[in-house]
Amino acid sequence: MARPPKPALPLRDGVAASAVFCPAGPWPTLVAFLRERLPRVDDWPERLARGDVVGDDGRPVPDAPYRAGRRVYYWRWLAVEPELPGEVRIVFQDEHLLVADKPHFLPVTPSGLYARQTLMARLRHATGLAGLIPIHRLDRETAGLVAFSVCPAERDAYHRLFRERSVEKVYDAVAPAGAGPWPRVVRHRLAEPAGEGFMQMQVVAGEPNAETWIDLAEPLAGGLARYELRPRTGARHQLRAQMNALGLPLVGDRIYPVLQPHENPPRLDAPLQLVARELAFTDPVTGQPRRFARPPATIVPP
Repeated sequence: MARPPKPALPLRDGVAASAVFCPAGPWPTLVAFLRERLPRVDDWPERLARGDVVGDDGRPVPDAPYRAGRRVYYWRWLAVEPELPGEVRIVFQDEHLLVADKPHFLPVTPSGLYARQTLMARLRHATGLAGLIPIHRLDRETAGLVAFSVCPAERDAYHRLFRERSVEKVYDAVAPAGAGPWPRVVRHRLAEPAGEGFMQMQVVAGEPNAETWIDLAEPLAGGLARYELRPRTGARHQLRAQMNALGLPLVGDRIYPVLQPHENPPRLDAPLQLVARELAFTDPVTGQPRRFARPPATIVPP
C-alpha cells in the first residue's frame, strides 16, 4: 500500500518540517520512540502538547501508544542558536533558479548549532519558496554566490552540472604575495587523513584529483595579494588546501595551516578571505547561457 503524500506543511522561520518514519519496534509510546531516535531533542512531550508534531494528514499527533508504519513531522528548533552577522542578497531569481550572495560564517544548510541561521532558511523565509534547495555548497567560512533550484522536478538537472564539472567558478582570495610564476595551474592529490587533523585535507602522492588555475590579481598592503582562483575540480577544501600547499595560506583560515581548537569561537571581525565571485554555465532546463557575478572582494582584515 502506497504511503500518503507528504503534507504541504508551512515553513516556520524558513525551516521546513522534517519527517520521521516509525518502524516496527518495542517502544511503548511515541515519545519513547522519538527520544531514542532523536536524543538531541530534549522536549518531545512539550512539542507534542503544543501540536508541533503532526502526522501525514497535517494534524497534530498526541503522545499515545506507539504505532508503527506511519510518518510524523516536526520542525527543527534549537533552544540556543547563535545569531550570525551579515545580510543575504538575492542576485537573481526566476521560476527555475535563485542565486544569492552569502555572507561569511552563515551555513548553507542546517547542521550542528544552526537551523534558522542558515542561508537556505533565510531565503525560504524571505521568498516563501519551501522547495528551495542548494545545487552546490560553500564552506561556512566562505562568502559569495550560491545557486538554488526552485522546482523539485528540475533539481537533478542542475545538480548534474556540478557533478559533471560543467560550471565555471571564479573565486577571490587574499593570501601572502607569492613569487609565481602567474598565472599557473596547480594539481594535487588531496586526501582526508585519520586522527585529530581529520578536518584538514592533506596533499599525498598519487594521481591528482584537485586542479585549480591561479593568478595574482593585484598586490595589497602588508605583503598580501588578491588572487583569482578558478577550480576545475571540486575536492573538499580544494582552494584552501592547495593555496596552503603552495605556502600561501588564506588570510583568516582557521583550518590551514594550523587547525584551531574546535572550542575556539570564530573571529567575526577576521573572516576567511575567500569569496565565490562568479558562476557560469549553460542552463540545462532553458538552454540559456547563465553568468552571475558579484564585485571583487576588497575588504582585508588587519
